Amino acid sequence: MKVVVIIPARYGSTRFEAKPLALIAGKPMIQRVYERAAAASSVTGVAVATDDERIVSAVENFGGKAVMTSDACRSGTDRVFEAGRTLGLTGSDIVVNVQGDQPVFDPECIDEVTAPLIGDPGTGMTTLAFAIVNERELTDPKDVKMVFDQDGWALYFSRATIPHDRDGNMEFDTYKHLGVYAYTMDFLAEFCSLPEGHLEKIEKLEQLRALEYGLGIKTVVTAFDSPEVDLPEDIARIEALLKDQ
Repeated sequence: MKVVVIIPARYGSTRFEAKPLALIAGKPMIQRVYERAAAASSVTGVAVATDDERIVSAVENFGGKAVMTSDACRSGTDRVFEAGRTLGLTGSDIVVNVQGDQPVFDPECIDEVTAPLIGDPGTGMTTLAFAIVNERELTDPKDVKMVFDQDGWALYFSRATIPHDRDGNMEFDTYKHLGVYAYTMDFLAEFCSLPEGHLEKIEKLEQLRALEYGLGIKTVVTAFDSPEVDLPEDIARIEALLKDQ
């Protein structure tokens, strides 16, 4: 069984063009993500999946591996699946999808998210949850919230605050969804063949497609947050976090 991290990276973005190449403390962001992924103990390989030669060149310049994918991919997951096939992954081989805008994630997150797939061949997809500590994230729609059952299977993902405390007198954790997924190639083949889901279209969250079609997502609660770079002004905050680490 292979465990390969594939980092989808697009050059074009309406809010932050060329984001993967933005410098974070002197290194391109995509390099920082790549190096952290490679540091995970469970990983047998790392690659960047992109549709732009400038990103391929940047990755190769720091000694990384890049795979060119079609610019017709409808989502990052489709891009990851296409790259996985190009790399010769099949069947129960595990693909870890790490977003290219998370340059300070802890490599242990990859070991955590792959553990259920390695331990149980019946599991097809996993993801990470983090108990929110920043109150802003409770109501910010860019921070996706999630709920899961007592066995850790995801019930729903939303940009709204879930669950909602009707009476306002309970203390409980609210979980943020972190953009790290792991899947078998068999699962990815099925997932990428499905039409867009109704809830997926409303919330603009592709993981809802799995739930809408009855495909389970196993949740792993991690102690490690994974802040994202959404806009250029986020870079200073990420660089400060790097200094603290």
